[in-house]
Amino acid sequence: MPRLILFNKPYDMLSQFTDRGTDTARATLSDCIAIPGVYPAGRLDRDSEGLLLLTDDGHLQSRIAEPRHKMPKTYLAQVEGDVSDEALAALRKGVELKDGLTRPAQAQRIDAPAIWPRNPPIRVRKSIPDSWVSLTITEGRNRQVRRMTAAVGHPTLRLVRWRIGDWTLDGLQPGEWREVQVG
Repeated sequence: MPRLILFNKPYDMLSQFTDRGTDTARATLSDCIAIPGVYPAGRLDRDSEGLLLLTDDGHLQSRIAEPRHKMPKTYLAQVEGDVSDEALAALRKGVELKDGLTRPAQAQRIDAPAIWPRNPPIRVRKSIPDSWVSLTITEGRNRQVRRMTAAVGHPTLRLVRWRIGDWTLDGLQPGEWREVQVG
């Protein structure tokens, strides 16, 4: 039976077990997870937080991570400005990026979610409001959600992946993980 680990990746952590990038040690998955033989199914940028799935099964890893399988991924994004209905409509239609048109997304304005505080906190600017959107995409281009919100005039300030398929972050604090059964 394949192993599947749900992990709440903290801000400023790499989505890999080792850091070969710089002379300064950066936080990696090995700081929180000591399970041999599991690997991330996809990735989250260092400045993004939230659900990262790890497995020891190559087929499951492919089903989760490969864009051709169109596994939905839901992100909670704190963005600059008050999100307009026009911006949401553009996200729902698909946004033109430098690497082409995105698939249509599910996008909605949401209240600020009851989640953990980010450390360090985002930079707050008194003269510019912020708001939250829930965005569900079925592809996984590099920094896609950040590029999509910027393309509609609302740069992302904080990004939390909340759901991948049927798996969510419910009950997991940053740095915590749990193993689940794959059905």
